[in-house]
Amino acid sequence: MKSVPALLLVVLVSVFAGMFSTVSFASPPDARCTCRNRDGSKLELGQTVCIRIGDMAYLARCEMELNVTTWRKIRDGCPEARLSLGEPSLTR
Repeated sequence: MKSVPALLLVVLVSVFAGMFSTVSFASPPDARCTCRNRDGSKLELGQTVCIRIGDMAYLARCEMELNVTTWRKIRDGCPEARLSLGEPSLTR
């Protein structure tokens, strides 16, 4: 009777080993994968850009979807830096 659990263990181990030998893990995206901007410039995966179409603008990130690079909308509008030309405040 002691050989039945040992045989069962051997069978289970071989079944699990066979299951995991057919599993293939996804490889990271190719470093050459890029998104193109309207002006033809290339941006790498993960980079963000402000995309303007007509009077609409939004912030987008270059991502991979189903093995194709695409622009994923992050939010409406684009960040802007503004310079104030007012008097500097010299409070101490």
